[in-house]
Formats: sequence, C-alpha cells, structure tokens
Amino acid sequence: MNRRLALATIAAVLLILGAGCSAFSGGISDEQLDQEQNYSDIRDTDADVTIALEDGNLLGNGEFRAVYDLSGTDELELYQSTLFSDEPLDIHSVRYWYPNGTAVTGSNLEVEQGGSMTTVQVPDENGTLAFSGEAGRKTFQQPTYVSGSYEVLVPDNHRTSNFLFGDVSPNGYERTVTDDQERLYWEEIGGDSPISLRYYLARDIPLFLGLIGAVVLIGGIGIGYYYRQVRRLRAEREEFGVDVDDDSDGGPPGLL
Repeated sequence: MNRRLALATIAAVLLILGAGCSAFSGGISDEQLDQEQNYSDIRDTDADVTIALEDGNLLGNGEFRAVYDLSGTDELELYQSTLFSDEPLDIHSVRYWYPNGTAVTGSNLEVEQGGSMTTVQVPDENGTLAFSGEAGRKTFQQPTYVSGSYEVLVPDNHRTSNFLFGDVSPNGYERTVTDDQERLYWEEIGGDSPISLRYYLARDIPLFLGLIGAVVLIGGIGIGYYYRQVRRLRAEREEFGVDVDDDSDGGPPGLL
C-alpha cells in the first residue's frame, strides 16, 4: 500500500514538473499566430526573402515583417543566435499562401517552439510564408534561414550609409532610396549567414553636426574670453610696475 502511494506521489510530481517545464518554456498561442498583420506591400518583390523593418521608440523595440517565397522548402527552423547559444525566435502573425493564392493563418500550420528553435512546417514546399517578430530599436540581426536573394526595407526616413551611425553586413548589397525609404538588396546569401543592420534617422546627422559646431563655437568663445582676461591682467600688472617677465623661480609669470 505504501509502495503504491509512493509511486502515485512520484507520478504526480513528475506530471507537475512536466507541466511546469512546459509553462516555463512558453510556446506560441493560436492568438499570437493568428494576430492581424499586413504583408501585401512586401509580398510581390523580386527577392526570395523580403524583410521590412519598423522603427522602435524610447519605450520599446522595433518590429520586423518577413515574407519567404519557399522553393522546395517545407520546414523553417527559426532561431536567434546569442553569445552562448541559440534561442527560439518568437514570432506572431503567421500566414501561409498556397501556390494558387489560398491563404491560411498560423494556427492551421504546424508551429512548435522548442528550447533552441521555432519550427514551422508548411503543407506545400512551393508556397509563401510570412511572419513577424521583434527587432532592435535601431538595429536588426537575424540568420538567413534559407539561401537566395534578400531584400531589406529600412524604416522610413532612416539610413545606414553613414559609417559612424550605420552599418550593414554582409557586403555585396545594392542600396537604393525610393520615396525616402532605403532598400538593401543581396542577389545571393547563403543559409545561416546573418544579416546585421544598424540604422539612424537621417535628420540626426545635421543635428549631430550642429551640436558639434555649437560645442566648438562655445569652446572657442571660452578660450577667447580666457586669453582676453589674461592679457587684461598682464596690462594691469605692467601698469602697476609688476615685472610680469620674472619667472626665474619657475612659478607662473608675475608672481613674487
């Protein structure tokens, strides 16, 4: 009797621990998978993968929207690399379009989030998959989960071209600006090669230069005022007969 009770207790503990681990590891709910999102502006592009970035603010990070034209790929393993390991990519607003244009939401797909990746399986390997997720406030970094051509749309009024404030990796991209939006295009990027961007508001550059100019101007005025005061003091000491050239003791000029 005691043995049965002990076994039952152990089984209950294991069930509780398993449920606790599942809750801790999280997962992606159907509400997140089916969340509203607009992909119409980035579906019909020349690239195999198109990523549009939305800028963040002081209170939160930005967001990305990605559309993948799948060519012989029926499963994507989505992850985000950290310093020590890979973590599953948190996604929402998942959509899939069959080759004939029929659309389904993420809750109708097989989406599993494990300890190191989020796996999305699609019913037809020649369809189109879209999903959204979190990006940095002025940065974006993500592995290229499939090989092919890539297009990244930087947020409106933002740029990557200034070497102090912007950066793009990998090299070999084509950069264009249309309607005040920067577009980066890679003809071919191999799988698992990360795309990394750092961008800035275009108006920040003249503001920064103006700030530097103001600092230089104020500094120049301060230095000019200092030397005027020094000259005035020297003139006053000469007027009172103080030998301003007597610095034989190694001290400041004019000290007795």
